[in-house]
Amino acid sequence: MEQINHSVRMLETTQENAQQRIDNFLRLHLKGVPKSMIYRIIRKGEVRVNKKRIKPDYKLKSGDVVRIPPVRVAQENELPSPKLNKIAELESCIVYEDDALLILNKPAGLAVHGGSGLAFGAIEALRSLRPESRYLELVHRLDRATSGCLLIAKKRSMLRALHEQLRSKTMHKQYLALVKGAWDKKDRAVKEPLLKNAQNSIVKVSSEGKASETRFKIMQRYQEATLVEAMPVTGRTHQIRVHTACKGHNIACDDRYGDDGFTNSMKKLGLNRLFLHALHITFFHPVLEKEMTVSAPLCPQLSSLLDKLHKS
Repeated sequence: MEQINHSVRMLETTQENAQQRIDNFLRLHLKGVPKSMIYRIIRKGEVRVNKKRIKPDYKLKSGDVVRIPPVRVAQENELPSPKLNKIAELESCIVYEDDALLILNKPAGLAVHGGSGLAFGAIEALRSLRPESRYLELVHRLDRATSGCLLIAKKRSMLRALHEQLRSKTMHKQYLALVKGAWDKKDRAVKEPLLKNAQNSIVKVSSEGKASETRFKIMQRYQEATLVEAMPVTGRTHQIRVHTACKGHNIACDDRYGDDGFTNSMKKLGLNRLFLHALHITFFHPVLEKEMTVSAPLCPQLSSLLDKLHKS
């Protein structure tokens, strides 16, 4: 079913919206409207700021008056029941929470948001668990197959501050990955440009791609694998997975960029998920006014596998 928003809306922005892009502002106020339609109504001049046409990257100022035209809006999907086991279990996966921020140790296999055939993702599940929270938005994303630290802002001001830290590269993420073979200690950084195929989302190393960098540190060597710490400097799709694969050190059980022989060997030891985990995240908390490092422990399956591997 669909409902139609018949009237024009005039919204005055506040300090909370300052520096927010108009396209992102509209996505919050036009739930269910495809991004393509949002960009179309901006391009056609149906969206106005202070009675003037603007571009999608226009950054709002406090006191701006935004005209939102009548748009056919898809009815919002109901949130999943907090009584569902998968959702109730997420409560125990919260590793940090205060009035402005929540950090989830996202389980592998859970998408960060619903859509594309998925009834719900982490953000919808958390909104179901926290119905009293008026604002819950993803600060960044993790691949569905990747586990670990996922930041969710509970206030617009927190989202804006953390996005600025992502842009300025002052937020630091540390992942653990189990990769094929013996990682060369000389490979402390991989700086291969990455290009994403828009049709199938497969990423490859290409001179036509975007500049990308991941730094690596050897944590433990095993007879047929290496446990490495991966620290992405840039934030490209599948960056760590492609940067390890291009060096011939594919991540264990990677269904897109993996090595079949290595994956089968790890499966025999009980691994049935991608061995990539966002272990630590370091950022400046603007409310507490201090730098914080939050950690997400490895799931039992990953810890168990490491115990079974023979150190070299």
